[in-house]
Amino acid sequence: MQPIKVETEKGHEIVQRVILSQIEEGLLQPGQKLPSVVDLSTSFGVGRSTIREALSALKATGWIDVKHGGGTFINKVLPTSQSNSRDPFEESENVREILEVRIWLESGSAAFAAQRRNDQDLERLKQIIEQMEQALEMNDTQMSEHADIEFHLAIAAASHNELLNTLMSSLSCKLTETIGKTRQLWFYEDKSSSILLLKEHQSIYHAILAQNSELASQLIQAHLYKVANVLKHGAIQD
Repeated sequence: MQPIKVETEKGHEIVQRVILSQIEEGLLQPGQKLPSVVDLSTSFGVGRSTIREALSALKATGWIDVKHGGGTFINKVLPTSQSNSRDPFEESENVREILEVRIWLESGSAAFAAQRRNDQDLERLKQIIEQMEQALEMNDTQMSEHADIEFHLAIAAASHNELLNTLMSSLSCKLTETIGKTRQLWFYEDKSSSILLLKEHQSIYHAILAQNSELASQLIQAHLYKVANVLKHGAIQD
């Protein structure tokens, strides 16, 4: 008898499914503003990162619109069930394939972020770097991984290219999985590697701060190629 893989539904998938069901049933109307991330977190009894992942997936598939600084709204024109049937990254289980997409996507994203970032973008990136520093001091792996994901999503947001931002948002669930898997290979509880990773993120931030688009792109490529080399030697496929 072949072994059967039983998968448990993740928290963000449950939140996403409930909100989508409320939209389809008309409980949430097109154009209606959703509660804040904090309020949704309290309502669902989950962490804010779980809510953000669910909202990112709903945005990527066209059900909601996130207005920078203005809140989250149900899209006025809802996608059809056919157009929403497949997330572009949903069925890609190969970590290496996801990473290859990230290298090309994020190098351009970082370059645009360096050109177009505003004070609010810089403040967000600075806050995330501070969270990374705090996570390192506390040796908090979960906090570090979450900050890592938020950093890459914040760069996409700072590009002020809606399509790039949407593509990165649709990758957010996979980022959660791939970052955790690659860290397992990279760190092996070696704190010096954690410090090196923090320094790489700091360097990317400073390149964006200096509006050096070429350097920002090069640094994020180098950062991701290092992860690719780890995967090459560690042979993680899923």
